[in-house]
Amino acid sequence: MSSTVAIVWHRRDLRVQDNPALWQASRTGGQVLAVFIVDPAIVERDDTAPARVYFLRESVLELQKAYRTIGGRLAVRVGEPVQQLVALAQAVGAGAVYFNDDIEPYARERDTRAAEALQAAGIQAHACAEILLHPAGEVLTAAAGKPYTVYTPFWRQWSAKAKPKPFPTPERLEAPMVEERSFPELAQLGRPFAGALLVRPGEQSGLEQLEAFAREGLYRYGERRDLPGCDGTSRLSAHLKFGTVGIRAVWARTVDAWKQAEHDRDRAGLAVWQQELGWREFYKYELFHFPELASRPFRREFEHFQWDEDQERFERWCQGETGYPIVDAAMRQLNTVSWMHNRLRMIVASFLTKDLLLPYGWGERYFMQKLVDGDLSANNGGWQWAASVGTDPKPLRIFNPSTQAGRYDPKAAFIRRWLPELESVDTALLVTSERLPPLLRAQHRYAQPIVEHKCQQQLFKERYRAARAQQADPGEGDSAADSE
Repeated sequence: MSSTVAIVWHRRDLRVQDNPALWQASRTGGQVLAVFIVDPAIVERDDTAPARVYFLRESVLELQKAYRTIGGRLAVRVGEPVQQLVALAQAVGAGAVYFNDDIEPYARERDTRAAEALQAAGIQAHACAEILLHPAGEVLTAAAGKPYTVYTPFWRQWSAKAKPKPFPTPERLEAPMVEERSFPELAQLGRPFAGALLVRPGEQSGLEQLEAFAREGLYRYGERRDLPGCDGTSRLSAHLKFGTVGIRAVWARTVDAWKQAEHDRDRAGLAVWQQELGWREFYKYELFHFPELASRPFRREFEHFQWDEDQERFERWCQGETGYPIVDAAMRQLNTVSWMHNRLRMIVASFLTKDLLLPYGWGERYFMQKLVDGDLSANNGGWQWAASVGTDPKPLRIFNPSTQAGRYDPKAAFIRRWLPELESVDTALLVTSERLPPLLRAQHRYAQPIVEHKCQQQLFKERYRAARAQQADPGEGDSAADSE
């Protein structure tokens, strides 16, 4: 076969638009073959959510169709990715393999092995910058050239940099003849899924969701993003996780929206969402520069924090039976649609760590077992932030469930949606957990409070101070926003 064949190895870039690896491969002038390799080391992990495997499978199947429309082919293989990739490259006589970068520890190790194996076989390996708007070594402290560990100064430098534009989509490809095969059924992979999702998989759905949000929700994002009872968020997290939309295309759409905005308040709402994209990059930077975060807290003094290990309390948290309506409604949303509103993620994470005094890793893992958008860097960063062991410069934050419910679900619309047994209960009682009487709980068959918030937050503070005392860092402060 022709030595001018170039392979595009897809992983977290399940699209043909704004795809650096595909564009670079198409510029070689030869045949182009795309491949996706189902990696058992990923899909068979016990913290891989069936919802994510479903989203992945449907997106890959759609990607196969997208390639056919431009004359290409997407082959699907199953097995150890490096072995499968080299074997396919040799079988079609490929001279080069193009793939987009990743920042997770496993992915980086896999890509290093792949590049070495390809080069040993006489095949060029080209890694393309894709997953971040600015590669992980590009935004560093000016004085020392080190990675930022606080978001605000990171954001200042990151946001000031010119952002790359989306890559063009190849108009037409020529592909070698090869058996495409199909993505295995979920049951074959041990990840059956019969749930309901709030978003549809695939590139076309991602582009439609981006456009709908830019048209209808982007300008109001700042005022609506914290309200779980309304559709005020982008719902793009799963698409960004799997790369069914490209981050350059997303940013470019915000730039267009900025130019089209008619009022300063519109730009203010848009700016808030751009900052959320900055948070996405910040957490990926952190994991890239500190890969040990996947298994330990950023603040070393909390490696041996005195967490409780009460499995019964953990199970009640998982099932949404804590007796705190806003917490339980959030967990039932997660368990039903494999997604949770971001404000609620902070509330339930604070409750698990600050009220139940359970290890943040337990919650982090449970989220990965359920979330369709479960992403190692964002999930780990969020949980460490909520547990006060991460990069937050004002770490000791404790969310009061009642205060949070009253502020962000004041009419209890979200609570009633997910706790139908409490539908007829007075709103003031629903949003103030402590005021919901035991008899009324019993009548509605709703759980009694698993703990008392004020007592537990005091206990957490005591343990937190004890852990910090071992390091004795007087410059950090010890304030807590108990009413958040």
